[in-house]
Amino acid sequence: LSVWQLATYMFLHGGFFHIFFNMFALWMFGSDLERQWGTRYFLKFYFITGIGAGIITFFLQIYSSVPTIGASGAIFGVLVAFAMTYPNREILMFPFFIPIKAKWLVTIMIAFGIIAAWSNRGDGIAHFTHLGGALIGYVYLKQDWRFGSFFSFFKRFKLFRRKRKAEKIMQQNRKSAELMDEVDKILDRINEVGGYENLTDREKRILESAAKKLSDKQK
Repeated sequence: LSVWQLATYMFLHGGFFHIFFNMFALWMFGSDLERQWGTRYFLKFYFITGIGAGIITFFLQIYSSVPTIGASGAIFGVLVAFAMTYPNREILMFPFFIPIKAKWLVTIMIAFGIIAAWSNRGDGIAHFTHLGGALIGYVYLKQDWRFGSFFSFFKRFKLFRRKRKAEKIMQQNRKSAELMDEVDKILDRINEVGGYENLTDREKRILESAAKKLSDKQK
């Protein structure tokens, strides 16, 4: 496998109907996205999903001798993007022209793709490529990939760790305060019961535990 094949495989198709349906889907679902996003962003998204689908296919079918060709991985990325952008847009399904919302159409297509991929039917369709393109498209749109967002992520993670550490210290201090309150009550009871020997086993354990903790802190 040459590195450039992860992109060039998208421009090869297995026949007229293969390229026709891929390009028809690209025109049908990609036109609105390109108008909204702009050509530059749309092309970037298209190639990222296509190349990402190729990488996923390579690792999932690393020992396969069957070549993967076609733009279907990128097309599935476009389908997911369309469903996320226009979830309630109704699509007329051929041949019965039954209207179905975009979000349900794409969900059904992905569900069938998952079933077909894991049933290993050997139908010559690159189902893992389709699913890989859909996954890459979804992750890409859900994640903020701007350079500054990565610093923002680490900053939030650092603040989260500080918060957890502060909560842990507060919990330890609260437990220590509760323990000392109980120790004070037990010390007051020593005079009432006539000495340490007359304390209950539980009270003795509490005093021993408090003495051990105090000794550990002084070390």
